[in-house]
Amino acid sequence: MYDIEKIKTLINDKAEAEARLKLIPYDGNPEIKENQSGKYLYIRKRVGSRLTSTYVDVYSDDLYQLLLRNAREARELKKKIREINKKLSEAGYTSGELPAKVLLNLDFARANMKTSIYDQAVLEGVSTTFPQTEDIIENGTVNGMTVGDVQKILNLKHAWEFVLDEDVILAESDYYLLCHIAKLINEGFYSNGGRIRGVPVTIGGCSYIPPIPIETTVKENLKTIVESENDDIDKAVALCLYIMRTQVFIDGNKRAAVIYANHFMISHGLGLLVVPEKEVSEYKKLLVKYYENNDITEISDFMKSRCWRKMDV
Repeated sequence: MYDIEKIKTLINDKAEAEARLKLIPYDGNPEIKENQSGKYLYIRKRVGSRLTSTYVDVYSDDLYQLLLRNAREARELKKKIREINKKLSEAGYTSGELPAKVLLNLDFARANMKTSIYDQAVLEGVSTTFPQTEDIIENGTVNGMTVGDVQKILNLKHAWEFVLDEDVILAESDYYLLCHIAKLINEGFYSNGGRIRGVPVTIGGCSYIPPIPIETTVKENLKTIVESENDDIDKAVALCLYIMRTQVFIDGNKRAAVIYANHFMISHGLGLLVVPEKEVSEYKKLLVKYYENNDITEISDFMKSRCWRKMDV
């Protein structure tokens, strides 16, 4: 009989390493090319049997050192992932060995993914109908919508697909997982969409101005919520609302928060936590109120009564 706790720890370590690897902007070895007009930096990487060379920017010592650090960190992470895969194999782990309730929740989430994405798009103010959303998810394009709105829906699809992976769902709901979700959410809009916000932001229709977040504080607060003695549904709601109010990223915080909270929900077999289209107006009012007074009670009760899709209903 294999040690499930040991396997969960290894899978968590693997998911964290993979998420950190994906956050590295340039994965490959830097090379300098020079011609009559100057020196330029490229990233050399082998893809399959082919060696590729991708242009980065004009040469500078700082950028070159950054690329070297990225390459070194990527090598270390890849080595760590290989070692974890070996340990998982030795422990007898194969993909798909999840508790029955979690497997059922994964099926439930996949069956409701289009509706979840549509509801999230409405919450974000994306002008879409459900048939348009469905068409974008299935075909990648649709007439009558802006390129930006189409991209937002495709990004939601990619982020949901990521958390619905059977290995990823066993990982802990931690900071690195959140960052990778945000990176997927912001793909095509921000080059560093998965990195913690470093500039001031304001929230429309609200006097509350979120302070610039501190990475160590965000990590600790997420951990504190997950490890608290509250019921799991209260933890999921608290995770979601904390990310929204903190405005951890430059954009896409509501989208990232909902998907991140649902990773926690699904991994605990709780169902789904999504704001339905018909509840968006009331939810936004309560969200602004929560931003202003930092009292989670009213909006938490609302989310548990109006936004919790249970599998047994």
